[in-house]
Amino acid sequence: MIRDIVRIDRELCNGCGNCITGCHEGALQLIDGKATLVSELMCDGLGACIGTCPVGAITIEKREAEAYDEVATIIEMIPNGKNVVMAHLQHLLDHNETEYLRQAFGYLREKEKSIPFDINEVIDSLRQKAQPAAPQVHQHHHAGGGCPGSAARSFAPKMAAAPTADDQPSALTHWPVQLHLINPMAAHFKGSNLLLAADCVAYALANFHSKHLQGKTLAIACPKLDSNKEVYIQKITALIDNAQVDTITVMRMEVPCCGGLVQMAQIARDAAKRHIPIKVVEVGIQGEILDSKWI
Repeated sequence: MIRDIVRIDRELCNGCGNCITGCHEGALQLIDGKATLVSELMCDGLGACIGTCPVGAITIEKREAEAYDEVATIIEMIPNGKNVVMAHLQHLLDHNETEYLRQAFGYLREKEKSIPFDINEVIDSLRQKAQPAAPQVHQHHHAGGGCPGSAARSFAPKMAAAPTADDQPSALTHWPVQLHLINPMAAHFKGSNLLLAADCVAYALANFHSKHLQGKTLAIACPKLDSNKEVYIQKITALIDNAQVDTITVMRMEVPCCGGLVQMAQIARDAAKRHIPIKVVEVGIQGEILDSKWI
């Protein structure tokens, strides 16, 4: 599929840093006086950073998307210097992408003699933090880039020994969950069963976490009030093709406008190279399940 990726002209960039806060994914950082895309993996291609650039150094490039290749990313970054590579590796660590870190370290070790900086200094500075990293433990050092509230993170759902009706544990396993903010390439989506829920669903269903979210990844959206819904379709398509989610369960409210969420999922599936089953669950405004079917 075609993906939108930010491209920065380093010759034009004046290092003002205005674009950094415009990137809610935290994929942009100011390094050596230049705005730098430290993680193509985390770039959602929305282009929120473009309007903040006073010199027109940022553009959106459309190109055919392939499976993310950490080694190819490192190769592209090495000519930009040690600090760019360091920032990229730190970004992977901050987002708990431990497998990509392993691949990056392996390549740097293998090509140590041909790399124009001391890779031992790079690896040693990160190894202590990278080794204890686990899906349940995630520290965020945003290094001056992006909104901390929308940085991707994975975590184990909370468990309660004997939950009561007043004390139900959360089944949420990752953040963010809003469809505009999620990164389809985040590790927690890979091979998962996706729950695509209308914003109001969790408020209507008392057992949303225990019965419907348990064991699934989550994305939420409002088909009536949200803007740029074409981006939603692109992201769902990427979840199908790139993250290779197994199934999508769309939970919508009974109100007519909520049907748009089902339509977006169907359009995305039709545009995708893979065909996966979609289950539609219709929720009543008083919290009952009105209908459930596969489409």
